[in-house]
Amino acid sequence: MKNKIINIPLFIGVSVAIGILIGSTLNFKNKSILFSSNSSEAKIKRLINYIEYDYVDEVDTDSLLDIAITNMLKKLDPHSVYIPKEELQGVRESMQGKFVGIGISFLMHDDSVAVTSVIKGGPSEHAGIKAGDRIIIANKDTLFGKPLAKKAGVTAAEEGTRLADRKISEAVMKSLKGEPDTEVDIQIYRRSTHEVLPFSITRGEVPIKSVPAYYMITDHLGYIKIDRFARTTYDEFKAALDELISKNMTSLVLDLRGNPGGFMDIANSIVDEFLEEGKLIVFTKNKNGEVDKSFSTDTGDFEDGKVYVLIDQNSASASEIVAGALQDNDRGVIVGRRSFGKGLVQQEMDLGDGSAVRLTTSRYYTPTGRSIQKPYSHTNPKSYENDYINRIYNGELLSKDSIKVNDTLKFITPKGKIVYGGGGIIPDVFVPVDTLNSFETRYYRKLNAFAFKYVDNHRAEMEQWDLPTFVKEFDKNNEVINQYISELDLQGPMFPETKEKLQLYLKAVIARDLFGETGYYTLTHTKDNMIVKVLELENQSTPKQ
Repeated sequence: MKNKIINIPLFIGVSVAIGILIGSTLNFKNKSILFSSNSSEAKIKRLINYIEYDYVDEVDTDSLLDIAITNMLKKLDPHSVYIPKEELQGVRESMQGKFVGIGISFLMHDDSVAVTSVIKGGPSEHAGIKAGDRIIIANKDTLFGKPLAKKAGVTAAEEGTRLADRKISEAVMKSLKGEPDTEVDIQIYRRSTHEVLPFSITRGEVPIKSVPAYYMITDHLGYIKIDRFARTTYDEFKAALDELISKNMTSLVLDLRGNPGGFMDIANSIVDEFLEEGKLIVFTKNKNGEVDKSFSTDTGDFEDGKVYVLIDQNSASASEIVAGALQDNDRGVIVGRRSFGKGLVQQEMDLGDGSAVRLTTSRYYTPTGRSIQKPYSHTNPKSYENDYINRIYNGELLSKDSIKVNDTLKFITPKGKIVYGGGGIIPDVFVPVDTLNSFETRYYRKLNAFAFKYVDNHRAEMEQWDLPTFVKEFDKNNEVINQYISELDLQGPMFPETKEKLQLYLKAVIARDLFGETGYYTLTHTKDNMIVKVLELENQSTPKQ
C-alpha cells in the first residue's frame, strides 16, 4: 500500500503526458508540426510501455487518464473541460434538445414512480399513459419499494437522502430509456380506476424543451423564457414569437436569467429576429488573429417592437451574446444584474473512446468590440470559482454602484451610450436581488410533494380549470395553504407576509402540474421584481390619452 501511495504522483505525471498524445485526434490545422515523430514522443511511449509491462502493481490507466486530462485542461482556462464517456450522451442529449425514451416526467411518491406529466407527442402519450399513473414494473424490473432501492444501490444509511433520490431516479431512467424503436413493457397502477394495466411502449425521440414558457403578460406585452441555446431552441423560440405576435404583442420580455449558454449560431439566429439587415451581431477571433463576423439578415419578424432582456449573474455565454448584441446596437433594454462574464468559445472534440473535450478555440466580442470575459488566473482558479460569493460581499447584487468597471475598457454604442467590457454585461436598468422573496427550507421543502398529492387526490375536478380562472379563483378561501401549513408542524405562528408568498408559490407549483411551466411563471411573475420593473418601464413609455 505504501508503494502505491508513493507512486501515485508518478502515475498522474505520466498520464498527463499521455493526455498530450490524445490531441492527435483533434482537428488542429498544424498536425504535421505538432504531432510529428520526435524523441520526446518516443520517450513518452517507452515510459508507458515500462509502466504497462514492468511496473510491480496493476494500474487503472483509464482512471488515471481521466484525472490527468481534467487537471491538464484546468491549466488552460475555466471553460476547457473534459467530458467522460459516461456523461457525454447526457450532455449531448441536452444540447441537441432531444433524448430517446418514453416521454414522461416523474417523481417518487410514497416509494413509487408517479407520472407527473406526459410529454405531448411522445411515445407515452400515444400509448395512453396519463398523469397520476404509477409505473410499478418495467421489463420485469420492480420499480417501487425495497426492490427499487436495492436496484438503485441505496444503502440503509442513504435512505431518505438526496443521494438516495438521485440514485433511484437514475435507476428508473435506466429502465425506461434505451435504443430507438425498442420496446419496454410496463405495468401501471391507475388510481382513478383502481386498475393495474399493461402497456407496451416503443421508445422514440422525446423533445427536451429549452423554451419552457411563453405567454402574454398584458394585452401588448409578451414573455418568452429561454433556458439554454440548444439545437432546437430557435425553432421553439420562433414558434413562441409568432404566436405572441398573432396576439398583438408590441413589446417582448426575453428572459435569459440562469441561462448558461449553448450554441452560438442559435443565439445569432434569435438576435436576427430583432435587428434590421446588416447589423453586426458578434465576432470571434482565434489565436492566429482570424476574425469571423456574424451579421443580421432581412428576415427578422420583430424588428420594430420593444424588447426587454432579463439577465442575472447566472446568464452566461450565448445569453451574453444576445444581450450584448442588442445593447451595442441600441436595441431594447437590458434589465437585471451583471451577467456571468464568459467570452470564450469552445469546440467539442472527440477523443476516440467515447469521451470528448470542449476546448476553447477563440474569444468572442460584442459589436462595439467588447470582450466580456471576466479575468481568470491559472495560479488562483478559486477566485474565478468564487466570483458569485465575491459579488455578494462587494454588494453588487444589491446596488449597481457597487459594480466595479474598468475605464480602460469603455466603449460607445452608435447612439452614444457607454458600455464596458472586462466582465459580463452590465444592465441598462439594474434590479437588485430580492432578499425578502425567499423562504426558509422548512417552509418549502415539502412543496412539490404536497402539490402533486393535492392534484392527484383532486385530479378530476382540477382538470376542469383553465389557467386564467385558476389564477384568479383557486384557493381564495385559503383552505389549501392552511392544510399545507398544518402539515409543516411549525413551532409558532407564521408572519402574514410569509404566508402570502408561500401561498403564491404553492399555487404556482400546483399550476405547473396542471398547465406546465407557463402556469408556474404566470403566477410567480406577479411578485417578480424584474417583471414588475418592466411593467413600470412600459407604463412610462406608453403615451397617456
